[in-house]
Amino acid sequence: MKYDQISIRFYSFRLDQEDEGVPSTAIREVSLLKELHHPNVVRLLDVCCSLKKLYLIFEFVDNDLKKHMKTKGILKPEQVKSFAYQLLLGMNYCHSNRIIHRDLKPQNLLINSQGILKIADFGLARAFSLPVPKYTHEVVTVWYRAPEILLGSQKYSIPIDNWSVGCILAEMANNQPLFPGDSEIDTIFRIFRKLGSPNEQIWPGISQLPDFKESFPKWKPRPWEQIAGLQTGLTDQGIELMASFLIYSPKDRMSCLRGLDHPYFDDLDKSQFKSE
Repeated sequence: MKYDQISIRFYSFRLDQEDEGVPSTAIREVSLLKELHHPNVVRLLDVCCSLKKLYLIFEFVDNDLKKHMKTKGILKPEQVKSFAYQLLLGMNYCHSNRIIHRDLKPQNLLINSQGILKIADFGLARAFSLPVPKYTHEVVTVWYRAPEILLGSQKYSIPIDNWSVGCILAEMANNQPLFPGDSEIDTIFRIFRKLGSPNEQIWPGISQLPDFKESFPKWKPRPWEQIAGLQTGLTDQGIELMASFLIYSPKDRMSCLRGLDHPYFDDLDKSQFKSE
């Protein structure tokens, strides 16, 4: 099969041992991407296998969001709004199809030459069911990891992706990660310093999480307007949207579906974005 432009990811593996073979992340990614067809989700074109390597062939996309921001510098407010809306379109499609991405970050969001954003790297993604089973907490790059996972919860669902969306929106506006911790505890303390230390009134059930300690330092929340740089890339409505994704209690966190109808996007020409 021939393609004009493609991007290839390959997995190396050994077939000569019973306990090894095709990595589970590769199997999971292929099975999920075969079911996902949306303009804001990267398209898997083909899968090829050699003796010791599995090749996943994707549509070609020029850049990822992290490199795009590094090259362009601070994004224009209209670019932030466009990318945010497309991210919500893609993630709402995934969540509607009962898929949690579990590793949203700028490096896993691809940007093509027409300014179309595509969600990629579904190696940690999972199809979920109800009731929600226990999952590993070793998911999501720590800077974008939701507080319930940082505090050891093994039961979580699509709100963990929505937290990552809020972190990415802030980073697009500021060109800097919002909670760049060097460990889980450093990241959770960075979150507490900005959002304030949660308690049972703010987040019912937090005291039952495995890694929560009553001895954690108590910080007061800082107004979003005091966080340097956000006001340059986000309007007041944009900050309100971002804050709605960064709510401690998962059940109160903004969903991607509701986010699409937020007033922040009222002046965006939505007709330019295809949907399926």
